[in-house]
Amino acid sequence: MLRSRKLMVVTAYVLLVVAVIAGCGQAQGETRVPERQEQESTSGSGGGGAAGNGGQTEAGNGQVRTIEHAMGTTKVSGTPQRVVTLYQGASDIAVALGVKPVGIVESWAEQPVYQYLRADLEGVPIVGEETQPNLEEIAKLKPDLIIASKLRHEAIYEQLSKIAPTITHETVFKFKDTVQLMGQALNKEEQASALLADWDGRVADFKQKIAAKLGDQWPIEASVLNFRSDHARIYVTGYAGDILNELGFTRSEYQQKEADKGTVVVKLTDKESIPSMNAEVFFVFLSDPGNEEAVQTMYEEWTNHPLWKTLDAVKADQVYMIDEVVWNLAGGITSANLLLDQLYEHFGLEP
Repeated sequence: MLRSRKLMVVTAYVLLVVAVIAGCGQAQGETRVPERQEQESTSGSGGGGAAGNGGQTEAGNGQVRTIEHAMGTTKVSGTPQRVVTLYQGASDIAVALGVKPVGIVESWAEQPVYQYLRADLEGVPIVGEETQPNLEEIAKLKPDLIIASKLRHEAIYEQLSKIAPTITHETVFKFKDTVQLMGQALNKEEQASALLADWDGRVADFKQKIAAKLGDQWPIEASVLNFRSDHARIYVTGYAGDILNELGFTRSEYQQKEADKGTVVVKLTDKESIPSMNAEVFFVFLSDPGNEEAVQTMYEEWTNHPLWKTLDAVKADQVYMIDEVVWNLAGGITSANLLLDQLYEHFGLEP
């Protein structure tokens, strides 16, 4: 009887050991990384990314980089594969860097996508307007990187960051800054540097050729003018203004004072302000979708006014109608090169 009791104790002990070993094996198999750690290990900081979407992409397997941008810093891993761009310049630059986004915002004109980008962005889903992107649609695309702008998206930055790592530029028209920022985030710094080097080379070439052609007349003052249905505009700085400045064009004393104050656009509602437009060459575009007839009437009224006839560019027959998309709405490096192409043509220079 004693032997039987001992046998039962030994048997119970063996069963207990087996159960403990089995339990340990199960616990090992179900170990979970804390949610925060899981997100950072697969998609960097700023929310879901690949981890938040229940999957892991190539972006989660590479080296983690900390990207400084207008809204802070964001960790981005490897080479992002599913990129959403939330302003026009970012979409342009993504294509220039060889990246086809998985989501873009609707273009300002030529909807849904600018003609010059249409072939490269064919089939890419639209996730709303630049000023009001659809967060739900963005999340459905399971991006591993979002390119946004503080100017447009500061109010929704935290929500975007919960979907995927999100980087922002301060504004939407500093295309060279955006190229550098996206080159870092997309792990394409060499390609970004090549794009900027090519641009710098073209700028130098244009400056040399226009100076040779115009001689002592160079540099000349330029104005970018826009006529709408109820007012006119001078784009003092901004996208086209900054490019003209880089190319060596100058501004009138009035416009330079506005530029020094940080002014991008001067709005004119009174024809008596026409003299503030003055320059030696005008680049003019008309815009106000849905009000084309009113815009045309406004343009004719202003350009038939006696004060218009006194302006230097008008007297010298140096008034050029330009492409609004390329000069004002697109904001990327591809459009910047198209703008430069048009300047070569306007001034009869060989590119």
